[in-house]
Amino acid sequence: MKVTIIGTGYVGLVVGACLADMGHEIMCLDIDKKKIDKLNKGIIPIYEPGLKTVIKRNETDKRISFTTDKEKAIQFAEIIFLAVGTPQRKDNKADLKYIKQAAADIGKYMNDYKVIINKSTVPVGTAELVRKIVKENLKKPIDFDVVSNPEFLREGSAIKDFMNADRIVIGYDSEKAKTYMEKLYKTYVRTFRPIVFVDIKSAEIIKYASNSMLATRISFMNEIARLCEKVGADVKKVAAGMGFDKRIGPRFLQAGIGYGGSCFPKDVRAFIEMARENKVDFKILKAVEEINEEQKKSLLPKIKKLVPNLKGKKIALWGLAFKPKTDDMREAPSLVIIKQLQAEGAKVAAFDPVAKENAKKLLKDVEFIDDQYEVLKDAHCLVLVTEWDEFRNFSYERVKQLMKQPNIVDGRNVYDHEDLEEAGFNYISVGR
Repeated sequence: MKVTIIGTGYVGLVVGACLADMGHEIMCLDIDKKKIDKLNKGIIPIYEPGLKTVIKRNETDKRISFTTDKEKAIQFAEIIFLAVGTPQRKDNKADLKYIKQAAADIGKYMNDYKVIINKSTVPVGTAELVRKIVKENLKKPIDFDVVSNPEFLREGSAIKDFMNADRIVIGYDSEKAKTYMEKLYKTYVRTFRPIVFVDIKSAEIIKYASNSMLATRISFMNEIARLCEKVGADVKKVAAGMGFDKRIGPRFLQAGIGYGGSCFPKDVRAFIEMARENKVDFKILKAVEEINEEQKKSLLPKIKKLVPNLKGKKIALWGLAFKPKTDDMREAPSLVIIKQLQAEGAKVAAFDPVAKENAKKLLKDVEFIDDQYEVLKDAHCLVLVTEWDEFRNFSYERVKQLMKQPNIVDGRNVYDHEDLEEAGFNYISVGR
């Protein structure tokens, strides 16, 4: 099928690349000329494992292309994905200005029947809004359908998540659109992966509800971690004991320093606001958000327990991105931790395998080092912020030799406290 993707961010690029890999003809449209120029030169503007390889393979096979030409891209397609950003507004609602502009452009340039797919995370009623805007901008009557097809991609494993999806959710109100969607995703039908067809409003809710449930599990375990610290229990053992219950399962039961990124924080807030507008007081999600923001601040007392006076002391961070395998700094706990440390007068040095350039845009007076050991030179404390694989195993002797004091605060519960204490480190983690 011929498919246009409007928006070349995390979602748009991954969806376009993967659909091309499934044999579809893909045209990616973006208004950012610099970004499109880079993509046409083989430069991928985001870090996502495997994405560059998939795009290069499909460019070679002429199944994917990139353009800023709206008319060309819209008239090319049978199916159009809206994968533009929906940033958070000051009132916590999702900002739909890019969705509205894309819908207007589709109406302006559309030349025959299209299935228009909302792939961006959008509030209930957005499909109706898109339908209305497209109709208002049509130059002549043309039939079209609007479908909701939310994404469930995790940064760092997005290619795998798309190609081996747990499920495909499709909200529709037209049998013709359903036929097009079945054809688009026939690879999933052949491999017996579930395609869940629902009404459009249910599909729009499913994405918010899914992310909010995962965020709730994280905040719940962080509350359990606080209790474990008070009574002397180990939250990792508690999580293991809980996870064997098939009704609960083991995933998203890890305590730490809170969630971040482009989805959970924004979607939780938007879901709370969506509920409020419909006269529902989402008390659980309000608590989830409050706990998460508190948790981002929870490492400073642990650091001060090991280094009581931080003024003039060097604190080294391993990790800046909100999670491993991405360079995304949006809502990253590291931003909160660094500002706290700087307010105490500490000198902050940091190493992250890929997020340095994005971090530089958001942080001042931080020494960015390109080596995970060099960043520890003369440090009074090492703080593990992002659990990159290369941080899981390190030379105890080398680290002790480099550091001024052998203090480690583990914000992700990666290390074994007995091993580190036996090696001569002062070690504090979360909920243990």
